[in-house]
Amino acid sequence: MNDLTTTLVDLIDVPSEIGDEGRLCTVLSERLMATWGIDGVERMGNSLIVGKRSQRPLIVLVGHIDTVPSQGQGPARIEAGRVIGLGSSDMKSGLAVMLHLLEDPSVRLGPYDVVGLFYDREEGPVDENGLEPVLQRAPWLADADFAIVLEPTDLELQVGCIGTINATVRFEGQSAHSARPWLGENAITKAGSWLNEMHGRVPESITIDGLEFKEVFSVTTASGGIARNIIPAGFDLNLNYRFAPDKTLEEAEAKLREVAAAADQIEIVDRAPAGPVPHDNVHFERLATLSGAARTPKQAWTDVARLAQYGIPAVNYGPGETAQAHLAAESVAADNLPVVYEVLHRFLS
Repeated sequence: MNDLTTTLVDLIDVPSEIGDEGRLCTVLSERLMATWGIDGVERMGNSLIVGKRSQRPLIVLVGHIDTVPSQGQGPARIEAGRVIGLGSSDMKSGLAVMLHLLEDPSVRLGPYDVVGLFYDREEGPVDENGLEPVLQRAPWLADADFAIVLEPTDLELQVGCIGTINATVRFEGQSAHSARPWLGENAITKAGSWLNEMHGRVPESITIDGLEFKEVFSVTTASGGIARNIIPAGFDLNLNYRFAPDKTLEEAEAKLREVAAAADQIEIVDRAPAGPVPHDNVHFERLATLSGAARTPKQAWTDVARLAQYGIPAVNYGPGETAQAHLAAESVAADNLPVVYEVLHRFLS
């Protein structure tokens, strides 16, 4: 299992900040060609499809190769049983497990067609995510019986995922000289009562199949005013809504508009659907039995939602730690990698 840690260190030391994933994609491609041959590794931009299709049931392993921008992290290092470095938890530890599984003969020759999807640009806007063109250009992937997204899950089976909408909420006033504010209307203070309401808003619990998802509204950015001596005529805020899998995008958008009804304008900036909880899937139930892992809701957005849009039932299960994602001192417990590897090895072989 030390090989897993070595692989993780090697992956961390190949920078792959979002938008700059080419070098890591090449490293992964060259390594996997040694096992699968040139016809078993297909590159699409900075994404890879690894594996070959036959008549066996299709299981897909999914992982993004990009990281968030660097915060000055240096080379990977190991301290007190933890691997420290950018992307260690999110999600190069998952990529290391994927690599070793795809290289293992008992997995390749086992009862399933096991295909690995390595893709770019996950850490950016949803509509630029690199998994979408992969799924579009390889429609046969929609035949998959099951997919495992190796995002950080704290060794839990994190089921489904919450959806997300970002909207620009605008309050409008009228500009005036700040010495004579009664001649205008202050757009910033006009928003005050609504902002106070948002500040006191508590998460709403939604239970689906015994899993408690929390719906939350958050104001994440604000901008307004053009000078210190001018009453601002406009005030723009970003309202982020995270919603449970019981809602469609249209239902979620309607609720956001209701919550922001006090604003003068509401413009949807981007949105992504929630991921459903798998029902009656024999592969999911077998994975749950083999792992013995706790089943918990995914209180974040992941590409299980995108896979579901293509009819692929999926679950989040990976060695990374959710609380470590995007930290300057990001790390992962080295012992987490063999746990996930052994479970998935038994599951696939």
